[in-house]
Amino acid sequence: MTRTLAAISFVAASALATSADPQLPFVTVPAGGDLQMAINNARPGETLLLEPGAKYVGNFVLPARANNDTRPITIRSGGPEAVPGGQRMTPEAAAGLAKIQSPDVMPSLRTAAGARFWRVELVEFLPNRAGNREIVALGDSSQRSREEMPSDLQFDRIYLHGDPVSGQKRGIALNSAKTTISNSYLSDFKWIGEDSQAIAGWNGSGDYLIENNYLEAAGDNLIFGGADPSIIGLTPEHIVIRRNTLSKPLSWREQGSRWQVKNIFELKNARDVVAEQNVFERNWQAAQSGYAILFTVRNQDGGCPWCQVEQIQFRNNIVRDVAAGIQILGIDNNHPSRQANAIVIRDNLFDGIDSQAWGGDGSWLLLTNNPRDITIDHNTVIQGASNGVIKVDLRVDGFVFTNNVASHGAYGIIATNHGVGNDSIQASFAGGSVTANVLAGGEPRLYPPGNLFPSVQDFRSQFVDFAGHDFRLRPASPWLRAGTDGRDLGADFTRTPPPPPRDRRPLLR
Repeated sequence: MTRTLAAISFVAASALATSADPQLPFVTVPAGGDLQMAINNARPGETLLLEPGAKYVGNFVLPARANNDTRPITIRSGGPEAVPGGQRMTPEAAAGLAKIQSPDVMPSLRTAAGARFWRVELVEFLPNRAGNREIVALGDSSQRSREEMPSDLQFDRIYLHGDPVSGQKRGIALNSAKTTISNSYLSDFKWIGEDSQAIAGWNGSGDYLIENNYLEAAGDNLIFGGADPSIIGLTPEHIVIRRNTLSKPLSWREQGSRWQVKNIFELKNARDVVAEQNVFERNWQAAQSGYAILFTVRNQDGGCPWCQVEQIQFRNNIVRDVAAGIQILGIDNNHPSRQANAIVIRDNLFDGIDSQAWGGDGSWLLLTNNPRDITIDHNTVIQGASNGVIKVDLRVDGFVFTNNVASHGAYGIIATNHGVGNDSIQASFAGGSVTANVLAGGEPRLYPPGNLFPSVQDFRSQFVDFAGHDFRLRPASPWLRAGTDGRDLGADFTRTPPPPPRDRRPLLR
């Protein structure tokens, strides 16, 4: 049994058809119906069913509730589910979904202060008529207290995209609390002369779960920070980023400098973050030098001296086809900030760091301005043309570098104004641990004992199928159970995601 919100015209008031049962859980909003009125009148536990294929144009607002009922109100397309629960949306599956679109530059969907317990699923969000803002705004920069922040929001199996020709600046502005974005497809977020993001958060507290989505953007596919929070003392925290694909199409590179390309994943103000079992792919030198993953604390506009990046777990991910790997900044060198610390990078595959193919210098790690308590353990790193493994400027206290396998490259481990290997390690990592690593092609005399230096050819022969990108160790490899913890050297691939097929078009060089 359902309630039905009839279509309205410019001269006729809407009609609401209901049954005698006041507890009916469904409201049907047909094409031309007043979606905002349906939202305003929705009761906890109800589902608003939008007509499949119909377009709803407006700047819709999810309001706050007058009571404490925690049953979510759901907005979704009616009819059979285009994608079953737990599976990721695709553009092809989204063809029959109801569509929501802004008539202007403002978001097509936003939250009122204090909005809680809303769920949106199986809906397509079309590009804004003017694309220089976000399509969905969950909270905003104006909220100055946690009480104003929207909370308990879920977005599942949505298709949200910019214009394929002109782009869109941002998909979702994530400035809420207790929010889940899952099983969705966000694409074509690109803009000329400005950073663009599929998801960006800076004035929301967390908790956040971002799981099993496709996220495509030029500037940063996903970022926390990048603007100062208006809520004093706020750092987004308790963030889980799991089983997503974060990608940039090769076609954007073929369009030259039209889009502002920077990074794939960036934390500028975040605490207690787990990023696991994701694929981060394709990042080239353009508006920046091409590092794919940035843990770079920033007091962006000078009003956030508490900004912090700490307690980060980056594990069981694949990072592939990029100009450079990970950059970690200890203290903002533009404005006062706290010191980045407690960052663990473990059991990841970096496949295809290559300066010849993607620009940049092909380095795996860049450490600058005194981060502390950094653990780099059990990673497998496959590089082409490369300056080396680690570049470091200034001191890193509490540095652990163990059980990794990589090519040495031109300079291996190198610090500013120091020589390759031991001279740099002693200057920058005093008291740290650099042991049980493979640095193929390096010179043993330049490094601490306990590391391995095979030839590049021997390095490649240790894998099941180097040319086929199968980097499990072969059964007879001496690197099996050779780690400081008794595990195999390199990454544990039993928990990394199966990588999607590569784009096989020739690379521009």
